[in-house]
Amino acid sequence: MPKMKQVRVAAKAERDAKAPEPSFDNRRARHEYEKLESLEAGVALMGTEIKSIRRGQVSINEAFARLRDNELWLLNLNVPPYKEASHFNHEPNRPRKLLLHREQIQRLAGRAAEKGLTLVPWRMYFKNGRVKIELALVKGKKLWDRRRDIQARDVQREIARSVAR
Repeated sequence: MPKMKQVRVAAKAERDAKAPEPSFDNRRARHEYEKLESLEAGVALMGTEIKSIRRGQVSINEAFARLRDNELWLLNLNVPPYKEASHFNHEPNRPRKLLLHREQIQRLAGRAAEKGLTLVPWRMYFKNGRVKIELALVKGKKLWDRRRDIQARDVQREIARSVAR
């Protein structure tokens, strides 16, 4: 096989091998909240936002969901502008519509209206080429809840160490 053809085949194989899609966890929410239930939702995004998210440039730590006009909106999701885009770029912190069925929205809105409960994005990931958000109904943890979690983690670590010996 001529050398030029080998280079082309190798370049094509490299191009065809897709990089794994990024996935984002809301570590802050895992630390500060207790998850009661979760639900997968789609997100209405612009093309430049998708490109920026595929590059791994997104922050979901400050994001939360609110009900407005019988629609669920994701607020404070920071997606930086895509540098290679022209003047048709997106705003970094614009509200983004969550795509759910009406019954799901009404059920979540009713639960979120209870005192002390809120909706936060737990995870953001790609599924079949589309961005999905795992939306969680959460309740804030108290300081002693956090201490109990740390203590339980330490106990599990000690058990794992003793089993390994």
